Amino acid sequence: MSEDRDMEKAALRGEPSYVWRAGQLRRLEMILNAAGARAQGVVLENGCGVGMYVEHLTPSGGQIFGLEYDFERASQAAQQSPRIINAAGEYLPYPDGRFDLVLSHEVLEHVADDVLAVREMLRVLKPGGRIVIFVPNRGYPFETHGIFWRGRYYFGNKPFVNYLPREWRNRLAPHVRVYSKRDLARLFDGLPVLFVEQTVIFGAYDNIIARFGVLGRVLRGLLQTLERTPLKATGLSHFWVVEKR
Repeated sequence: MSEDRDMEKAALRGEPSYVWRAGQLRRLEMILNAAGARAQGVVLENGCGVGMYVEHLTPSGGQIFGLEYDFERASQAAQQSPRIINAAGEYLPYPDGRFDLVLSHEVLEHVADDVLAVREMLRVLKPGGRIVIFVPNRGYPFETHGIFWRGRYYFGNKPFVNYLPREWRNRLAPHVRVYSKRDLARLFDGLPVLFVEQTVIFGAYDNIIARFGVLGRVLRGLLQTLERTPLKATGLSHFWVVEKR
């Protein structure tokens, strides 16, 4: 019963980072580069899971807050930080203009209303503050969140699901969104923002490296090299940096 419940949670809310490896470190460096001095200000991770990025952002010198929708994960994160709140991303319990930086790391695809979630992040951001966003890329040849088939959930990477017509794709993966560049841009329609960076990145493939060693490292190096080519369109995640005007 507990295993079924864990699978249901994984389907609906994804799996947060539980261990700190090369992939997480690379993304942290991207976040800090995008943030600049804002990382030393007031920072919110909107959808903090068990608190891994909250923990690793703290040495930058900022006042780090974490918000997590799942109560059990929020409770676990709160063991590492006193500034964790259990709440929904569509209704942030913070005043306008509170934060210098907001991080949304592979979260928007899971919320009930991603349009409202973006507007809430912008509301609590100071003018000149930045939102750093990672979300799944529809161009990636695998659906990493698993699929539903004939009433059963199948966890893991499923090939070519994201390349299906959207209606078919959403029947297989109704529990999670996937974004094209246009999909993501629509979330900011009419909002006072400046797009500082809009790109696509590949993963670090730590699990493959753990299993295959040098061959895995070669694969990671090759795919990350593609980020400098048009083939980045097939990358794992969008990485966007958005500044509030």
